[in-house]
Amino acid sequence: MASMRDIKRRKSSIQSTEQITKAMKLVSTVKLQRAKGKAECAKPYFEHMYNAVYSILAKSSNIDHRFLKSGQSPVKGVIVITSNRGLAGGYNTNVTKLITKGDISKEDAIIYTVGRKGREILERYGYKVDSDYSEVINEPMFRDAMDIAGKVLSDFEEGKIGEIYLAYTNFKNTVSHIPVLMKLLPISPQDMEEEESRSEFDRITPMNYEPDEDEVLDIIIPKYVTSLIYGALMEAVASENGARMQAMDNATSNADEMISDLELKYNRARQSSITQELTEIIAGAQAIS
Repeated sequence: MASMRDIKRRKSSIQSTEQITKAMKLVSTVKLQRAKGKAECAKPYFEHMYNAVYSILAKSSNIDHRFLKSGQSPVKGVIVITSNRGLAGGYNTNVTKLITKGDISKEDAIIYTVGRKGREILERYGYKVDSDYSEVINEPMFRDAMDIAGKVLSDFEEGKIGEIYLAYTNFKNTVSHIPVLMKLLPISPQDMEEEESRSEFDRITPMNYEPDEDEVLDIIIPKYVTSLIYGALMEAVASENGARMQAMDNATSNADEMISDLELKYNRARQSSITQELTEIIAGAQAIS
């Protein structure tokens, strides 16, 4: 059994850690409320842009546009959104597992990272990180999403990558955060065939372009990619703070349990010490008599 001094020292150390986890939980809670509001504001635009573009393409046929054709390169470009800090449970590893445990091999992938933790994990697995935008996740802005979209679209047009994917964490609620791997480009009308929400009328209604389809898609698709990236950034920030709040709450609860256990051990050790002293005193008194 550990001595009372060791137990007391251990208890003091855990109490200090508990104060830190409580403070971090409070900070994450405040940040979560702010990030949640921004994510909820961006979500309708995020979803409507996604549905609108696919709806447009689903009603189009025989479109020959550079953004709708798979590139010659077999390399997949993946935008991976994680955090710059840890202590958020499995938040970062759950996102990177979409890449490392999925169908995207490191030989056929170029990574565009947002968040240092994701970059560190993927580099450790041997993936090539082409560009890093870790500072963006601290306070995402629409301009940041435009910069990222411009980079990946440029690489797509140059043939450096043949497909574009987006890996992020979808914010459902405070306790539910779902990692998602979404394909951004190329997109085609056939991709909409699996969408059960579209009616038969929506599928057969033709789409007319003015002035012409190339000019319209040159404007719409970059906005579509930018909007999805921005929406993913908002969702990721809310998910990160929600995950960190949960992790710190669990850590605080575990610290409480450990402190209670140490208090019990301390009282037992103290009782044992007192009993031993009394036994020695009685034994000594009997020896003298």
